[in-house]
This record gives sequence, structure tokens and C-alpha cells, in this order.
Amino acid sequence: MAEEMKSCPSCDSPYGYALTSEVYKCPACDFEWNPNEKQESASQIVDVNGNELKDGDTVIVIKDLPVKGAPKPIKAGTKVKNIRLVEGDHDIDCKIDEFGSMALKSIFVKKG
Repeated sequence: MAEEMKSCPSCDSPYGYALTSEVYKCPACDFEWNPNEKQESASQIVDVNGNELKDGDTVIVIKDLPVKGAPKPIKAGTKVKNIRLVEGDHDIDCKIDEFGSMALKSIFVKKG
């Protein structure tokens, strides 16, 4: 019998697997949840460490991120000021020096 996979409520990865009989874990972002419990807020967006992000926060990119059409990636450690949270897969809208307007995933940033 194959284990049932559930979509991660944190990053929407479809590969959430049963850690115990009541707890599921996401291999992409290491988020753990109980699908039988009501989630606090579907619109809550958190960084890689689980800190809640808000509009206007400053975040730091945690790994080099390739940018389609750009000759170089966004380097790890890049500070991004005054973010704006949006719905969708890329849940942060921002402006990055030398790159312009960008959309980032919250799993690749930490609150700075």
C-alpha cells in the first residue's frame, strides 16, 4: 500500500509525506503539519525559519538564485528592503538593485 501524499500548506509542494499517523512533513521546506487541524491563516507567509513576513519587511536571500535572462544570479546575502506580499507561488514582490522588479519565493529568504 502506497502512502498518501498531501500538498504542503507552507510551500505548496505536492510531496508531503506521513511522518507519523497524524503528522505530515514536506521534504522541500521541512514544514510539519497535522492535516486534521485547522490551519491558522492561509494567507500567512513565513520565511525559511518560520518567521512571519509582513509588507515593508527587509529580507535576506539565503542562496544564489538564477534569474532568467540575466547574466548573473542574485547572490546569497543580498538584502531586499520594503517587500510586498502577494498571493501565488512567488509570494514576495520587490525591487533588487541591478535587477529591478522581481518576484521571490519566501522559502528562499530569511527575515533581516
